[in-house]
Amino acid sequence: MSFMASSLTISAQDLEKCPVPVGPITEMAYTLTTTQFSVWAPTAQEARVNLYDSAIGGNMVGQYALTKKTDGTWQIALTGNFLGRFYTFQIKTSGKWNEETPGIFAKAVGTNGQRAQVIDMKSTNPAGWDNDTRPILRNFSDVVIYEMHHRDFSMCGQSGMKNKGKFLALTETGTQNKTGLSTGLDHLKDLGVNHVHILPSYDYGSVDETRLNVPQYNWGYDPVNYNVPEGSYSTNPADPSVRIREFKQMVQSLHQAGIRVVLDVVYNHVFDAASSQFQKTVPDYFFRHKPDGKLSDGSGCGNETASEMPMMRKYMVESVLYWIKEYHIDGFRFDLMGVHDIETMNAIRQAVDSVDPSIFIYGEGWAASSPALPENKLAMKANSMQMPGIAAFGDEMRDGLRGPWTSDEDGAFVIGKAGNEMSVKFGVVGAIQHPQIDYTQVNYSKEPWALQPTQMISYVSCHDDMCLADRIKATTLDGDEALRIRLHKLAESVVLTSQGVPFIWCGDEMMRDKKGVHNSYNSPDSINTIPWGNKTKYKEVYDYMKSLLALRKAHPAFHMGDADMVRRHLEFLPVKQQNLVAYQLKEHAAGDPWENIIVVYNSNPKNVKIDVPVGTYTVVCRDGEINENGLGQFKGAKLTVPAQSTLIMYK
Repeated sequence: MSFMASSLTISAQDLEKCPVPVGPITEMAYTLTTTQFSVWAPTAQEARVNLYDSAIGGNMVGQYALTKKTDGTWQIALTGNFLGRFYTFQIKTSGKWNEETPGIFAKAVGTNGQRAQVIDMKSTNPAGWDNDTRPILRNFSDVVIYEMHHRDFSMCGQSGMKNKGKFLALTETGTQNKTGLSTGLDHLKDLGVNHVHILPSYDYGSVDETRLNVPQYNWGYDPVNYNVPEGSYSTNPADPSVRIREFKQMVQSLHQAGIRVVLDVVYNHVFDAASSQFQKTVPDYFFRHKPDGKLSDGSGCGNETASEMPMMRKYMVESVLYWIKEYHIDGFRFDLMGVHDIETMNAIRQAVDSVDPSIFIYGEGWAASSPALPENKLAMKANSMQMPGIAAFGDEMRDGLRGPWTSDEDGAFVIGKAGNEMSVKFGVVGAIQHPQIDYTQVNYSKEPWALQPTQMISYVSCHDDMCLADRIKATTLDGDEALRIRLHKLAESVVLTSQGVPFIWCGDEMMRDKKGVHNSYNSPDSINTIPWGNKTKYKEVYDYMKSLLALRKAHPAFHMGDADMVRRHLEFLPVKQQNLVAYQLKEHAAGDPWENIIVVYNSNPKNVKIDVPVGTYTVVCRDGEINENGLGQFKGAKLTVPAQSTLIMYK
């Protein structure tokens, strides 16, 4: 296999040996008197930097040849004050000048990310930014994640937010729907989540920032410039400083509300490989190829990046650190993490720990198709034990509750389809080794894959595939709304009382649907927007989930955070019926003030009786209602559990 990257044929082995610079990747360094430009292009024959007076179009006001250094970079120091100038790099390979690029690590770009800008990053800091601190997090077991998309969150006419579809929507307080219930930032605080996972917010390719008067929607899994915020979410994408400042204002407001910010990062592929900043700079270096020389496509998006290549690994580490240090980001969700190699993910975890070990890292422990690396080297869910401190989504629990992703109409535990109990139990313990789990009966994984329960993301719904409300509709075609509400509460009960890290898709707390659309990545607002009127319509669902989160937060038994502790204190109770899971959290688990907690999930359409350890208990959750102060008492050893609901009680 060979790649044409210069006038000579460069082998894959030679590309891997390209020198890698020491220290942070800095393509532009500005001072009042000098601006330093640097681009890593070890296979280039020549390199130059072009200066412009505008973000798109306009005039070229200078072109300067760069000098090659021994570390593979090409550099120049220009004397003068170039603040505000836009620039691109151009690399000559194979005797031909490649298309212009803002660089692989541009930090400020103009409209549609075509050109970078000479900028003083300190000038983009909002007032009080130097005093901004991330909310305290004592343990990953305390994490509660809320996944949202900027446009979904604020576009509804009942959102009460002025900055619809913008970063600034998350800075607004006092917003309400038509009946006076809180929306936006106040809603998140009231619900009780402490991490907001925002879908891709870097500069991506599928929204034209010159046509924002025309409705455009995309999730943003099509990276262009990884290290600068997306312009369409700012109030002025033409001014590079605006998107940066407004993103920081958003982070600052969430921090002040006690909420950490998780960035959805998509290093596994680019929008278009041929026109990517990577390919324009060092052709073929950053991508994996098949034996025939064609691009490998483990992402399902036409290409996959080569995280194992030294500079790509360095790039990912540096990019994550940059978002932490410049934007105060508190966590990262890795899209298709299974495309990346284990060594790179561990390098990222190690680098992040050196800054703040409380920063949470998780990802999708799978790929869209087979990447061009052996599976034992990839950051797949099955290899999680080799990546301590990194979590993965537990699709065993998800599909054990709602049904397999391969069939919309095929339900599972929630609708009373027997045979899924062990998959639910697997999720309850957080994908760890537990003596009462029969792994041969678990739906996808036939062995535990997590060292600690905090390595499993507990969820039943996310932006991908059918959301929970739609899935329940599809699997209960004859069911009325009252039934769907009961099943919705039951599903969320399992997620929010499991030992893994709970994850809520935005709007699940008010039974938001997407009209049955699976992959709504480019669907209109009519499909994707959170209907804030639902908070009033389904207030009992919202109140139930809010109370569940408060119960979880108040009682460490529900989030022990330690595998040995879970094995010691979480004991499944024997039951005779199918579609029933019962367990106790015993002996003041994790120092919980409650001595013994009994939790029962009953998806049968009828009440059931189960045997429990004899005693006097206070019931705090029963038949779709929660009250931590008590809903009554139970004495004895034979407990009746209402149909299609969760029951929680304690000694």
